[in-house]
Amino acid sequence: MSERMAWERLLTNHRLGDDERHGGAEFRTDFQRDFDRIIFSSAFRRLQDKTQVFPLAESDYVRTRLTHSLEVASVGRSLGTRVGEEVVRREGFTEVGPGDIGAIVAAACLAHDIGNPPFGHSGEDAIRHWVTTSPVAARALEGCTPEQRTEFELFEGNAQGFRVVTRLQNPDNSGGLQLTHATLGAALKYPCPAPAIDRAAGVSRKKYGYFAAEADHFRTVAAETGLLDRGGGVTCRHPLAFLMEAADDIAYQIVDFEDAYRIGILDYTTVRDHFLALLRAPVLAEVEDRLPRLRDDKERVEYLRARAINELVERAAEAFLEHEGEILAGRFERELPEVLPQTEALEAIATLSRERIYDHVEVQEVCAAGYSVIGGLLDLFHQAARETAEAAATDKRAAARARTVAHLIPDQFLFGPDPATGERARITDPYRLLLNLTDFIAGMTDGYAVSLYKKVTGMALPHRG
Repeated sequence: MSERMAWERLLTNHRLGDDERHGGAEFRTDFQRDFDRIIFSSAFRRLQDKTQVFPLAESDYVRTRLTHSLEVASVGRSLGTRVGEEVVRREGFTEVGPGDIGAIVAAACLAHDIGNPPFGHSGEDAIRHWVTTSPVAARALEGCTPEQRTEFELFEGNAQGFRVVTRLQNPDNSGGLQLTHATLGAALKYPCPAPAIDRAAGVSRKKYGYFAAEADHFRTVAAETGLLDRGGGVTCRHPLAFLMEAADDIAYQIVDFEDAYRIGILDYTTVRDHFLALLRAPVLAEVEDRLPRLRDDKERVEYLRARAINELVERAAEAFLEHEGEILAGRFERELPEVLPQTEALEAIATLSRERIYDHVEVQEVCAAGYSVIGGLLDLFHQAARETAEAAATDKRAAARARTVAHLIPDQFLFGPDPATGERARITDPYRLLLNLTDFIAGMTDGYAVSLYKKVTGMALPHRG
């Protein structure tokens, strides 16, 4: 086993599921194509109506998952390019430039939330709650292995995201979107399966990053990029995954504060003081001189947000390069923000965010409703899928309610190639069926999930005029 990963392999432009080398327009690199493939995908577009922090927000100012992902990609591009300048110079690369490394990180950032279900992180919790409490879920899990059950009991949006980009988007293609292995590696925040979760082992194993159904794709990405094998389906992280994670942390911690100010949860003085605490002395003096000359507090917060993000990008890039040897050897198991000079100031922002933003009553009310919506839809659709499949297998007619509800499930989630014959048939394997119906629910937007739940429960009926 290699003791150190090699940048040349880590930056491979080979594509998952596409062995042919395609010529293309010289003005667009393979890694820029990754970015474009993600941004034009339907799964990415649906992020426009998925919760970031403030679910179903009436204000059109606050961030959704879509705007958050775009901002994270912007931060990630800056981080990747800054680190890339040093890596390219030192390694003497001629075929890969700093902008290519920035494009890889940006594409990985763009995809980092693409598998999140409706209602943000509470949507993940709602699926886990359904799996562990619903009698319908208990029946659905019959026949699943203990490892497969663990995937649903600990349902993870990161693993769903890997499934989206490698299988669900462009499903007729081997490898889905057929992104480069470099981008997929950078997007794998947790390179381990559900049974291998071990928080004591470090940050890369505190959650899982792929389902057993995508284990073959994971092994291919790991082999192509040269990730160090840890056994049991676990590898070390791709180094650029640390930059993707840092870009996400920087973006959400800063902009959640900005959003909270805009909707009145935090006052200007609180936001100002926490943002100023992130700046070094020379920058701090410049910013404090500029603030009084800005028009109003809204512009001051926007200016402070920009300067804070810029400062954190510079420090995160420096931290990555300082720890690069440990990272390439697979020995670094911390998040980059934990080793920045601003760690204490960032923790103060995180603490206040938990107390004043994430636990705010309006956030919690809608998140709580998500449990009913997601759990209710999973109950209805899985019950209907099972009843109609059992009826079809015995040449009987399912109950009218089951037939009606099953008609609302798109065919691709109920039918697939028979493993024995290859012909189109109803999916009866419990793991495949539960995966597919979870795909269906997780792919919904907040608004569609609420609307559909109201309709199928009779809380609202379609009407004309």
